[in-house]
Amino acid sequence: MFLGHFAVGLAGKAAAPKPSLGTLFLAAQFLDLLWPTLLMLNMEHAQIAPEPGVLVPLKFTHYPISHSLLLVLGWGLLFGLVYWLIRKDTRSAIVLGLLVISHWLIDLIVHMPDLPLYPGDSPMLGLGLWTSTIATIALEMLLLIVGLWLYLRTTKAKNKTGNYSFWALVVFLVVIYFMNLFGPVPPNMEAVAWGGQMQWLLVIWAYWADRNRQTINYSSETHRQTIAPAQ
Repeated sequence: MFLGHFAVGLAGKAAAPKPSLGTLFLAAQFLDLLWPTLLMLNMEHAQIAPEPGVLVPLKFTHYPISHSLLLVLGWGLLFGLVYWLIRKDTRSAIVLGLLVISHWLIDLIVHMPDLPLYPGDSPMLGLGLWTSTIATIALEMLLLIVGLWLYLRTTKAKNKTGNYSFWALVVFLVVIYFMNLFGPVPPNMEAVAWGGQMQWLLVIWAYWADRNRQTINYSSETHRQTIAPAQ
């Protein structure tokens, strides 16, 4: 799952308009931003292991810190708490914490049974949607459409940069997604880890795009639009 996580970040703007899209992306992809670093530190492990009929050519053999449900709940709580300590915005902190946790729930749908409930000798969960390329792509595109709809009804561009930078980001996400699906198998896990680290550029891009957009607040009493800055 790739587009789906970013789609949830886009959708989060409707629930918490104050945080920047970059912060929402950071929360929604936090686990997959943590995972490459843990791979590089040899604290978690995966293998290049293409299997017939399985969309993703990776076997996730050991990633309890970044992807066990118990620690994911802790990461969500920590992310929300840090945001609250900085911004004192309870609503946004809760939404951001839930975005972190949503990553595991979405992964549960697509992963093979490799997601641990807790570190150690844990049962492994996964509904295995990756065995169907069509179903996986359909789900990710549906999530992206819904996420875009919610984000675009919550924000509007302040200038041309806010329009072009945002849509360029969306197009880039889709292109990268299909390149990952149908491109060559990664040569080794080091390449996978460095590729995962490149997602930080997407977070930075989202901060830039969102900085050039305005959050629209609708007042039921006045039926007028007001503008609020993103944080």
